[in-house]
Parts: sequence; structure tokens; C-alpha cells
Amino acid sequence: MAMTKAEIVERIYEKVEKDGFSKKDAAEVVESIFEIIKQHLEHGEKVKISGFGNFVVHSKRPRKGRNPQTGEEIVISGRRVLSFKPSQVLKKTINTASAA
Repeated sequence: MAMTKAEIVERIYEKVEKDGFSKKDAAEVVESIFEIIKQHLEHGEKVKISGFGNFVVHSKRPRKGRNPQTGEEIVISGRRVLSFKPSQVLKKTINTASAA
């Protein structure tokens, strides 16, 4: 099961509602965080979240490929791809949780 943005907002709201924050405030914070991360990635910048991991945009060069139906050679255009590398802390947490 995947966690949705709405579920993230709900979890944050549960933690901050006692401090007078509304669900709308929590949603705005989540949206702002995602927007900031997205803007930096769009500019090709690395996003490092300590204890969580790194988001990095890599550029792939154009390459030769084949159409699987016709066997015709084609050129696959270059593109930018996003990769995520989890931190050692996150890896350890995930592996500890799955062992329990």
C-alpha cells in the first residue's frame, strides 16, 4: 500500500493540531516542501535530506535502440532522469523494521 500526499498531510496535522495549526496549514506546508524540492530538481540541483537520502537528476545521452515490433533501428532521445539514493540511516531503519 502506498502513502498518499493526503495521508502525509493528515499525519502532520495529527502532530501539530494541538499547537493551533489547521489541516489547511499542514497541507500548505506539505505543498511548499514538495514545490521547493521540485524547483531545485528542475534546475538540476541535488536535494539532500539528512537522515533520509539524496535526490539527484542525471542526464542520459541519446542512444540507439530497436523497435521491438519491426526490428527497425531508432534513436532514443536524451532525457533527464531522477534517482533517489537512501541514506545509511534510512537503510538501517528499513532493514531493522523488516527484521522485527
